[in-house]
Amino acid sequence: MKSLPRLSRLPVTLLAGAFVVLVCMSLISIDGWRSWHAREIQMGESVVATSNLARTLAQHADDTFKDADAALVGLVERLSVDGTSATALDRLHRYLMNRVTESPQLQGIFVYDENGKWLVNSQKVVAQNLNNSDREYFVYHRTHTELTAHVGPPIQSRSTGKWILTLSRRVNHGDGSFGGVVLATIDVEYFRKFYDSIDIGKLGASILGLDNGTMLIRRPSLEKSIGKSIKDGDLFRDYIAKNDSGTAMILSNQDGIERLIAYRHLKRYPMFVTASLAKSEILAEWQTDTYLHTTITLLLICVLGWLGFHLVSQIRLRVDAEVEARDARDKVETLNRTLEKLALQDGLTGLANRRRFDIVIEEELRKAKHDAGSLAVVMIDVDNFKRYNDIYGHPAGDDCLRKIAGAVKISEKRIRDLAARYGGEEMAIVLPDSDIEGAMRVAESVRLAVRNLRIPHAENTSGIVTISAGVSARTLVRRDDTAARLIDDADKSLYVAKNTGRDRVCFFPEVCNV
Repeated sequence: MKSLPRLSRLPVTLLAGAFVVLVCMSLISIDGWRSWHAREIQMGESVVATSNLARTLAQHADDTFKDADAALVGLVERLSVDGTSATALDRLHRYLMNRVTESPQLQGIFVYDENGKWLVNSQKVVAQNLNNSDREYFVYHRTHTELTAHVGPPIQSRSTGKWILTLSRRVNHGDGSFGGVVLATIDVEYFRKFYDSIDIGKLGASILGLDNGTMLIRRPSLEKSIGKSIKDGDLFRDYIAKNDSGTAMILSNQDGIERLIAYRHLKRYPMFVTASLAKSEILAEWQTDTYLHTTITLLLICVLGWLGFHLVSQIRLRVDAEVEARDARDKVETLNRTLEKLALQDGLTGLANRRRFDIVIEEELRKAKHDAGSLAVVMIDVDNFKRYNDIYGHPAGDDCLRKIAGAVKISEKRIRDLAARYGGEEMAIVLPDSDIEGAMRVAESVRLAVRNLRIPHAENTSGIVTISAGVSARTLVRRDDTAARLIDDADKSLYVAKNTGRDRVCFFPEVCNV
């Protein structure tokens, strides 16, 4: 006999231990989820930041080249009007020097004739006997008739030795033949200074490149990065060459650093920009925060584990004294719940029984009188149910009632609504705070739900099981109203429904819904 308490003690101690483990695992899970969620937020914010940064760099580059291109367009117009006489070139020389002075991004503006000879430029002294016919931009315009702007690869200036970016346009003679080239050069340092002013962290990077994959500028600069082709790299091949803009997490083949990269093509010129933040720097603050939270969580788990161990020990000491009382209490509670269920629930249909219906309608009537509220009752009867039992048998009849009860149950859409089995094949619905229109809608929805069950009934006119329903309602419950009168009015309405063809909802004496 002494072994029984020990056997009953085992599940309790295991449950307590499992609870402590569950709490600890929950703390770990919550902290892990919080950390992962914080990481996702951090990465999402970084995607937005790099995208905005790429948009800024693209706009800056687009504006820079647009300003230089505007100078070239005006220069072509001047040449076509003024020609290349000594007087015109002298005047043009002064104009070009002023234009470069006013535009800090311009390193110089040059004009070459059809043979590549220098005609005039923005320098104070125009060099003589120099020829640029071998330059990429000159060769391009000599072999292409388009009059659009051309952005060439970076080159080293023959006059200054600096790395420059070139923007050029073709000049035609009056007969349309090749007449030379106008060229604007932009110092690479102009872009570098701008890129240096933007905070992208110690390991971030920015690129300005041509659409053919040639790098014009990279910040930070790497050895031989200017003019280097990246068209075979993952970033260019899989993203930049295929999309106008976007973001990607890429391991750089330049320096081996994994970065979140946003890229965007320029609107007017065949170039792209990238702005990137190193993944390690993006997540640095998150990692520090995660380490701190994880340490605190682990310490808390250790404390909870220690307290849990002592809690289980206390349970073991007290469980012998409590087990008999708990078992007795559980038996009483179980018995009470069973009796309560049996007392207030219909055993066949699972709906409330007649006793509960009587209790609820009286309570709702008192509330309606006190609050000057409304109350409606719906009485439901299965059409030709006796014939159904005669044809299909009582077990089938019971199954039919259970199915209909399920359809009636859907009327309990509010917490105080009640669907009950009134007796035999009769069912009832109590609808507090409902007028006649609302009650009619509820009754009609139940009628249609029963029809949709499509339960065969050979002796019914429609060939399926149907119901008739009667509705009574008080928009304003009076003090002399009684539950019996409400039910009697609903019964009268049900009688009208039965005697006018069945399978309908009636509100005596005004109206029936078929």
